[in-house]
Amino acid sequence: MNHAGMDHNHGDMDHGDGMKDMCSMSMLFTWDTNNLCIVFRQWHVRSTPGLIFSLLAVVLLAMGYEALRSLSRRYEASLDRRISALPRDEQVTETTPFLAPGSSHENISKRGHVIKAALYGVQNFYAFMLMLIFMTYNGWVMIAVSLGAFFGYLVFGHSTPATKDNACH
Repeated sequence: MNHAGMDHNHGDMDHGDGMKDMCSMSMLFTWDTNNLCIVFRQWHVRSTPGLIFSLLAVVLLAMGYEALRSLSRRYEASLDRRISALPRDEQVTETTPFLAPGSSHENISKRGHVIKAALYGVQNFYAFMLMLIFMTYNGWVMIAVSLGAFFGYLVFGHSTPATKDNACH
């Protein structure tokens, strides 16, 4: 069979010098930073300043996760205080004119639960994204995630036990 007339073009693959600028996807632990991409093709580290900037960004992202956890805990505590301060009677009466309509235990609890659920969803998404960053298997990036967790806990974890209940990061 003669294959001379067939198109052997491999699309966007460049087997020349362009191959050097592709994201490397190592599934083994490495310290190599050549063509390191962090989660997205657009987050492509090509230089030492780019690596330093990216590592600082990863530290800040991990710190942000701890800030979000702290915000969630403070919201829950605030909600609990608001609910416990309400009178036990579900009806707003003349003796409690300071309460706005719809300020019953049930209404505040339902609204609070929706907000807590939203915060929980964002925290899980955030944690899994940090896990993907960690799974670049690059030692520098792994250290940056860990440093971000350390500094984030140092800044935002004053009222939090050091044990984690979420195992994904």
